[in-house]
Amino acid sequence: MAGLPLYDPGADPDEVATLSGSRRVVKLSNNESPFGISPEVAEAVRLSLADGVSRYPDPTGKRLAEAIGKSLDVPAERVVLGNGSENILELLCQAVLDPGDLVVTQAPGFSLHEIFPRVMGARVEKVPVTTDFGFDADAWREALAAGPKLVFLANPCNPTGAMLSAGQLEHVVAATPKSALLVLDEAYGEFARPNPEYPDALEALRGLDRPWIVLRTFSKAYGLAGVRVGYGIASDSVLIQALDRVRTPYNVNQPAQVAAIAALGDRAHLANAVRRTALEIARVTDRLRGAGLRVVPSSTNFLFIDTGRRADRVAQELHRAGIIVKAWREPGYENYIRASLSTPGDNDVFVRCLTQICAKDKP
Repeated sequence: MAGLPLYDPGADPDEVATLSGSRRVVKLSNNESPFGISPEVAEAVRLSLADGVSRYPDPTGKRLAEAIGKSLDVPAERVVLGNGSENILELLCQAVLDPGDLVVTQAPGFSLHEIFPRVMGARVEKVPVTTDFGFDADAWREALAAGPKLVFLANPCNPTGAMLSAGQLEHVVAATPKSALLVLDEAYGEFARPNPEYPDALEALRGLDRPWIVLRTFSKAYGLAGVRVGYGIASDSVLIQALDRVRTPYNVNQPAQVAAIAALGDRAHLANAVRRTALEIARVTDRLRGAGLRVVPSSTNFLFIDTGRRADRVAQELHRAGIIVKAWREPGYENYIRASLSTPGDNDVFVRCLTQICAKDKP
């Protein structure tokens, strides 16, 4: 296990506050929502804390699974719940992989798409993007022809924010062997869904004679990162039963279950968060590009930014200004930072500090 890459949660806000001498830290490292939870969710959690914390939660999450199933027109028995969608990523690796199995995923990509398979002794091949962060159809076709047992594909992609079109998704699905489990990670799908080019993965996969699962979360657009609840919709109940055999029976706590049910019911709060995020993504992207920085087009709530220098050093300078971003350490992308966006005021502070730092030493 010594060779495993470390998951990077970002800098500690208390340490950054001490370093910067600032009483307010601008935290842009974890893709959290700056818009909080809806009043309906707050009330549901309040009642749950008053009535249900002393007892174990429903181990099946029946009410939440039924609510998710109803909203997506799928049977509840094809829904699995997790302590965040990353918990389901771990369960999938535990249930499916044996030492030596091949897993195919993206580069740059979410580190847990590599870490969890390697914990199980699997081999991981990463398919790189093109030089302009586009989809490389030939590279995907070649990697999938090698016969992977598990395929992780994030849409939109973390960390780039780039989105696969319907045709590109169709290409991956068609090229993936039917013996492989295809995992579509849509943790940021709510932000991309207003785009007519964003594919409906459930509709694309529904009815296909192959194993698949689509992962989603309440941590990002819904603003429930603190209670940790994600879910997956699988091709059949057999896959859900396999996951149930390896998951802990109470992996989603009671406040998380009731909060997620309430969040599903408040579509206006979700739509408002998505709309405001899109406005800030466009505004901040324009400002950074105007300052001469390369920014990958994003369909999410974060930006992948080429700083033109070692990103860890840029991140350290931002820490001294009371701002936390994530310096990317994946080979080939060491000059990039990933920054999730916050309120307009916080974003303005970030843009000003980043452009000042990146302007240093320029001729």
